[in-house]
Amino acid sequence: MIALVAALAIAVVGLTAALVLRSRPPKQLRRAPGAKRILLPFTGSSLDATVLGAAIRIARAEGAVLVPAYLLVVPLQYSEDSPLKQEVSIAMPILEAVEHAALRAGVPVDARIEKGRTPTHALRRLWDVEPFDRIVAPAPVEQRRGFTPKELTWILTHAPAETLVLRPSPAAPAT
Repeated sequence: MIALVAALAIAVVGLTAALVLRSRPPKQLRRAPGAKRILLPFTGSSLDATVLGAAIRIARAEGAVLVPAYLLVVPLQYSEDSPLKQEVSIAMPILEAVEHAALRAGVPVDARIEKGRTPTHALRRLWDVEPFDRIVAPAPVEQRRGFTPKELTWILTHAPAETLVLRPSPAAPAT
């Protein structure tokens, strides 16, 4: 009986350790000094998987750091430096999922949240303080999120770096 309890206790400890190790986030990858930086800006409550996958592949091919940036829009009734806990609670799981996907692919990540009155205002603020070598912007498809045509026109006109606008196939499943 004691041997059975001891064996059961060892099995429980072993399973618990396996679950803890499996649920840990992947290790941070080292960023090479002077590595290119690829900006992946997005808004809303999701990021299209096709756009994310393409940005990860580009970053991996170029040995670049992926910089996913959640653009948090601050309504006019609040001051620009207001803590918007609801919006941050939406952004954090998305950024964490992006980071996990990129790290699994061997791509270093440097995630950001940038505030602004509009998505383009937040982008301008980000561009003013950080350099980027390439920008990958999601275009909308049907009910999926992405930048509006007006915002995409602004991005293409004002972007400080090479810019790629990705529009996933309308037939592709939404994620």
